[in-house]
Amino acid sequence: MTISALVDSETPQRADQYLAAIPGGPTRSKLKSGIQSVLINGVRAKLSAKVKRGDEVSASWEEAAPVAFLPEDIPLDIIYEDGDVTVVNKPQGTVTHPAPGNWSGTLVNALLYRWGRGAIPHGGGTVETRPGIVHRLDKDTSGVIVTARNPEAEAWLKRQFFERRVKKEYVAISAGRPPQARGNIRSRLVRDGRNRKLFKSVALNAPAGKAAHTVYRCVACYGPFSLLRLRLKTGRTHQIRAHLKALGCPVLGDPLYGARDKCFPDVSLMLHSRLLSVRLPEREAFSDFAAPVPVRFKQALKALHESYQKCLPA
Repeated sequence: MTISALVDSETPQRADQYLAAIPGGPTRSKLKSGIQSVLINGVRAKLSAKVKRGDEVSASWEEAAPVAFLPEDIPLDIIYEDGDVTVVNKPQGTVTHPAPGNWSGTLVNALLYRWGRGAIPHGGGTVETRPGIVHRLDKDTSGVIVTARNPEAEAWLKRQFFERRVKKEYVAISAGRPPQARGNIRSRLVRDGRNRKLFKSVALNAPAGKAAHTVYRCVACYGPFSLLRLRLKTGRTHQIRAHLKALGCPVLGDPLYGARDKCFPDVSLMLHSRLLSVRLPEREAFSDFAAPVPVRFKQALKALHESYQKCLPA
């Protein structure tokens, strides 16, 4: 969690006292227990440092984990459901499972309520916070996600993903054109040493990182923008976002890997999990689940049609 403010008080006071007095700000105990950084005019400082009128003060802290994760009555867009699985069209902005910064309001909280389950004690690990989750989508990526309703189904689905038998197709709008109309992106993804939230695409023979493989096809171009279909052969964190960044055409609206676009200054992440093909428990044939293209895509494509001549990639 982060808060920032311009000090308007005439009387100098401690940074934590000033931040705690801001409407909606953290309590001093929250800052003390979970503080990550305090900046005064861009310089690191202590919570006890004094701030005066005109200073810019900001703080980042981590919310303490709750003792349990509760079922929450959050509406879900159900694509398919039976006794083993629940397939959901996850909306943009929903976090898949509880984690620091998002201990509630997640897909897991909603599923606990739908499945009629009770609260899950938080034992300090990760398994307890992810019942039924066999794969994940980033918070701002929308689309198809399959979840398991019982341990047997969870083990079955995890094996399908581990053995890479699941077919995953995404659609994206990129800020830029790929160098070719079709292509395979093969690399290793490593954490960025300067920003641990990011991943970098490096050579496949690099000693660090995990191998990642993305197949893409450019469906159409609109001036400097492209409509892409992508298939994941592996399932690494931020795989599509990091690969398209390395290709020179980051996902439009990506706050981590892209830049603010003057044509779409308020656009959100244009990445959507459109299709998931998976063998459900004890079935021989694959089942295909699709999530319709969301409204934000239709609005962006409408704006592109109005501003640029559609053309097919060379």
